[in-house]
Amino acid sequence: MSVAFTKEDSAETASETMLPDRPISAEPNLVTSAGLQALEAQRIEAREAYDVASRIEDVNERRRQSAGPLRDLRYFSERVRTAQLIPDPTTTDTVAFGSTVTFSRDDGRVQTYRIVGEDEADPKAGSISHASPIARLLTGKAVGDIVSVGEQDLEITAIS
Repeated sequence: MSVAFTKEDSAETASETMLPDRPISAEPNLVTSAGLQALEAQRIEAREAYDVASRIEDVNERRRQSAGPLRDLRYFSERVRTAQLIPDPTTTDTVAFGSTVTFSRDDGRVQTYRIVGEDEADPKAGSISHASPIARLLTGKAVGDIVSVGEQDLEITAIS
């Protein structure tokens, strides 16, 4: 049956039910074990939300309520499917995916970040994506190495 023959509130209602896919990075989908568990939990949560929305009787409301969870379900299913689980680093000689690195800035600030996958990165909580410019500069470096970010130098002071 054509959409023209269904009871839609408006063209706006139809557009609300077809949300565009969440963008997926072209970077490799590297994940820590905690990151993979978080992706799987988010996929399950999206599936449950979609299942709840699918039980709504009113077709327009069901479409509205299921659009977000369906988009999230597609995203998290793809992220779980493409996840490349990277084991924790076995050495603290150099910065690697999964390392926690502490560095000091020229202005005296000291910062500590763990290098993780894109979906689990949260700079405010102390983790940055392996694809971030700072992580790319720090990866492969050792304690005492200095990297330049713009006009500022960062000196690696610890790796764990």
